[in-house]
Amino acid sequence: MRVLFQGAFYFYKQIISLLAASANHFLPLADKNSGSQRKHWHNNWHRLPPSWVHLLPILIWLIIGISLRLVNLTAKPPWTDEFATLVFSLGNTFLSVPLDRAIAPDILLQPLQLNPAATIGDVIHNLATQDSHPPLYFVLAYLWMKLFPSDGGLVSLFGARLLPAIIGAASIPCVYVLGRVAFRSRLVGHLTAAMMAVSPYGVFLAQEARHYTLAILWVIGSLTCLVIATRHIQNRTPLPIWVALFWIGINALGIATHYFFTLTLCTEVVVLIFLAWHQLQTSSKFSLLFSPPWQRIYAVAIGTCVAGLIWIPTLLENENRGALTEWIRGSRVGLDWLSPIFQALGTLIAMISLLPVESSQALVVIPSGVVMLTFFIWAVPILLRGIKIQLQHPESRMMIQVVAGVVISAIAIFFIFTYFLGIDLTRGARYNFVYFPAIVVLLGASLAVCWHPPQEWMETEQGKNGITSIGKWGINGKKAVMLIWLMGFFSAVTVICNLGYQKYYRPDLFVELIQQTSPTPVLIATTHKTYVHTGEMMGVAREIKRANSLPNPLFLLAHQDRDPNASTIALENTLKKLPRPFDLWLVNFHAPVAETVKICVKSDTQSLPPVDGYEYELYHCQ
Repeated sequence: MRVLFQGAFYFYKQIISLLAASANHFLPLADKNSGSQRKHWHNNWHRLPPSWVHLLPILIWLIIGISLRLVNLTAKPPWTDEFATLVFSLGNTFLSVPLDRAIAPDILLQPLQLNPAATIGDVIHNLATQDSHPPLYFVLAYLWMKLFPSDGGLVSLFGARLLPAIIGAASIPCVYVLGRVAFRSRLVGHLTAAMMAVSPYGVFLAQEARHYTLAILWVIGSLTCLVIATRHIQNRTPLPIWVALFWIGINALGIATHYFFTLTLCTEVVVLIFLAWHQLQTSSKFSLLFSPPWQRIYAVAIGTCVAGLIWIPTLLENENRGALTEWIRGSRVGLDWLSPIFQALGTLIAMISLLPVESSQALVVIPSGVVMLTFFIWAVPILLRGIKIQLQHPESRMMIQVVAGVVISAIAIFFIFTYFLGIDLTRGARYNFVYFPAIVVLLGASLAVCWHPPQEWMETEQGKNGITSIGKWGINGKKAVMLIWLMGFFSAVTVICNLGYQKYYRPDLFVELIQQTSPTPVLIATTHKTYVHTGEMMGVAREIKRANSLPNPLFLLAHQDRDPNASTIALENTLKKLPRPFDLWLVNFHAPVAETVKICVKSDTQSLPPVDGYEYELYHCQ
């Protein structure tokens, strides 16, 4: 055992030495110790080929990132949006689930069964007529899930979640390229990739069977093209044709993955307008806006618009779109006007740090909150000063302005939608994918300065060991970077343990409650408007099927359009046909209670625990 610990410690020590030495090798600004560190690098790693010097740190971040994204991949139950991905990617539809009558769990779960007869055309058609998303990711998932056998007769949840996890890990080397191209520094690229690997927000999106990690890849690619275009605008040189074509292609793929990708394009337009204004201020020549770099950029804009206009007929044809997005619409009363600000701030914080503040135990929440607050009080000034130093260097000033412009523009657009259009985009943390890579790049650029702080920034405190420190806490720059990275790592662990970014629905807990409370057969009834409500019950049915302990459970999806009484009538007709005794669980049931239900004995649910995503009432029908 002692030998194993010694071997592990030696391996860890060598990895740290490799990362430190490679970072010093990549840094354009060397400090006074760089000579000895490079000598150490040469003595210990001279046998490695030169390419490994660049690839090995990226490989380490990639291994860490993919490992975090695969741990507990199927431990958390799927929720309604993931069920939509599973059903539509199989070429199936929710319309096959019967409404207004009692059905068995197997009938409710039928859309989750593999369908050999389904085609890509079925996937595209069902999405165009029943959903609110473009089809690219669903087509890829359709092809991907054919590689995995069924799980108990249902589609493999592991296979469905593995695809976004792999794509999420692929964003690590991609964001390295973005950071390196933007700041012409491998150190910025490596630190950006390192933070992407452990970002709790990135891990959260990668562990869901949804399309957001693929959209993040397209955001990274489009921002890389924007950075390249900025260089050519600065140098007044033509944008290469291959870059323009690549940019159009990336934008087209982004729109075909998620319509909110257009918000990223809007931020790029704002940045380009800023660049044009800045160029006019410095030269006062309006003709520069028709120079070669701008001509190619206009061509990219036209090509992107054409790629986006293709989807307009699909958007107009789908009549269910308003009902599916109803949850992000709402009126503002009193302090509700402030909630979007705190929601946006919370999402920004959780991109870097997220300890178990969502726990139900105060003994966990309070220490976690204190640690997070202390961390940000210490880290935010360091990160802001790093950005300030980058702005003082002509080589990086414009890139900081461009990347920060993307972030500021995106946040402004979110608030415009929220306060002026009545669509609260801040309620969905996942929608922040439109500027998430830009946040990570800014973080990497700031940490690069922290890793090798310039002389005018450092507060030198010569202690007993003569250590140069950053700030007033006696921590030098490299240790500060490591602490920030470790905070991200532990935050990612918080997410994979479902202590942060917790699932909106917990059907597993609800089924456990039914098992403990109802010894008789049960009828689980809910009101139904869209497939979202079908997905809520699918989660319960899936957990019942896995537990296989409830006797003859039944489900009722009582449909209603505008008249709530339609659900009441469907429930009453169903209850008249069922043999007694049974327990009636009204779950997320938003309709008047039927007279037949009032004959049953209502249970006191005050003593029963609440369950996320499932508001319930229990009736014993004897």
